[in-house]
Amino acid sequence: MNLLAIDSGTEHLSIAVGRGAAVWQYAGPGGARASTELIAGVLDLLAQAELPIAALDAMVFGAGPGSFTGLRTACSVVQGLAFGAQVPVLPMDSLLAVAEDARLSAAPDAPDVQVLALLDARMDEVYAAHCAYAKGQWRVLQPSQLVRPEALALPAVDASLGPLLLAGNVFAVYADRLPAALLQGGPAVPALPTAAAMLRLAPALLAQGLAVDAAQAMPSYIRDKVAKTTAERVAEKAAAAALA
Repeated sequence: MNLLAIDSGTEHLSIAVGRGAAVWQYAGPGGARASTELIAGVLDLLAQAELPIAALDAMVFGAGPGSFTGLRTACSVVQGLAFGAQVPVLPMDSLLAVAEDARLSAAPDAPDVQVLALLDARMDEVYAAHCAYAKGQWRVLQPSQLVRPEALALPAVDASLGPLLLAGNVFAVYADRLPAALLQGGPAVPALPTAAAMLRLAPALLAQGLAVDAAQAMPSYIRDKVAKTTAERVAEKAAAAALA
């Protein structure tokens, strides 16, 4: 299967092209800076793989949750390339990609494993999802949610689903704010929604019919807004003053 995968929803840009079993990868700065390197990186990898865009079976992008700007950048680039080449698009759950990245690095031989995938959402919040891997397939047990670091809790763990891994990019950022009970629930594995992880996930998701036309591809933001109104800021200051 010939695939292109892109993720720019975190502080890292990740691009990968898969041609059969061969994989070509590129990494660079993500978020708002991804737009300066993304298209050039895609074209370079396609050239290395000797794949014209029209020869791709699908284009995969990290749909979120993640950085607003980064998610929009990846989605728009994939939409533009896929629309012209008439290639289907697969929006990928970014936290599922985190789970797969952690599984391969920390438990590649485990037949069953659970992952609490965690990504820094900025603004003192964390994106979290609980996923389980069994018999070569992933399923999402608890969809993405947005919580404060102090409010993170261990999911209801079914021992029959395998050991639990904590995975993501939050452990250094919120080291002094993550509950001790959470950190005692399983090993903490640094992980990101890498494009290589997305390539591994894509065939099963494509087989489920989850690809869409380029025009229908959309990011999944989770957070509805990134700024507070003046009234909200005033109310917060008044509440803080009352508590003081």
